[in-house]
Amino acid sequence: MDTIGTVSQSELARRRRQLRRSRSQKVFQAGWQLLAVSSLAGFLLWTTTSPALVIDAPEQVEIDGNEFLSDRAIRSLLPLTYPLSMLQVRPQELARELESQGPIAKATVSRQLFPLGLKVTVHERYPVAIASSVAIAPGLPTDTPPGLSATPAVESPGMPSVGLLDEQGMWMPLESYTALDPTAQLPQLRAVGPLEQYRSEWKSVYQAIRRSPIKIQEINWQDPANLILKTELGVVHCGPYSPHFAEQVTRLGQMGDLPNQIDLAQIAYIDLTNPDRPSLQRVGVTAPQTVPTPEIP
Repeated sequence: MDTIGTVSQSELARRRRQLRRSRSQKVFQAGWQLLAVSSLAGFLLWTTTSPALVIDAPEQVEIDGNEFLSDRAIRSLLPLTYPLSMLQVRPQELARELESQGPIAKATVSRQLFPLGLKVTVHERYPVAIASSVAIAPGLPTDTPPGLSATPAVESPGMPSVGLLDEQGMWMPLESYTALDPTAQLPQLRAVGPLEQYRSEWKSVYQAIRRSPIKIQEINWQDPANLILKTELGVVHCGPYSPHFAEQVTRLGQMGDLPNQIDLAQIAYIDLTNPDRPSLQRVGVTAPQTVPTPEIP
């Protein structure tokens, strides 16, 4: 019985020592955890306020990939206030904000430490034409950008009257460029008419126009029965839009020698409704009288 009692007392003592040791370890671990949390909080506070990790000026935001808009214009699209801690930057949110703007099709934002700042890479929607729902009014003030009416034009349902188009037919508010960068060069090509009438055809139409050696200033879709071009050779009637439009533009490009064969002022319009048999409508002829064009190779 004594032996059993002695062993039991020893076991109890051992367990007490283990319990005290366990408690000491827990206190030690808790102390280290508290120290770690305090250190992390201090580090975060230091990084938030430390000049070493703070962006002080917009110039520390590097812009890459832009060709049309200036660096300054793109920086103005970023919802940032300075000074700004690097820890406050949310690259994905900034990229989404840029992509929500008309001029930016795709954007990526990343932090960089050397040099300290942000790097923004953009893919712009490059405007290729000024789009308006009605024809351009004559006699505009000289400070009005080419192709723009000094007064608002009649708007198509759900679509402002004047804007910009990229190659894909994406419509963008004119102000999204002019307000950002007043010095930005606007496109010279104009597209007139309801956008929804020609949006699906715009890409192929623009590709045909850009390949033409004859400069085309305007394409007018207002009359579905007659697509009209304004060119350096004069007005061109194409008839209803059809898959033969590229052929019509090609035929127009072969007429570069026309000014040497006839006074362009005598031509009311060039008729390319049938590109195989182009003709001219002379000024002053009341009846719909046409004459064959000079021989075209």
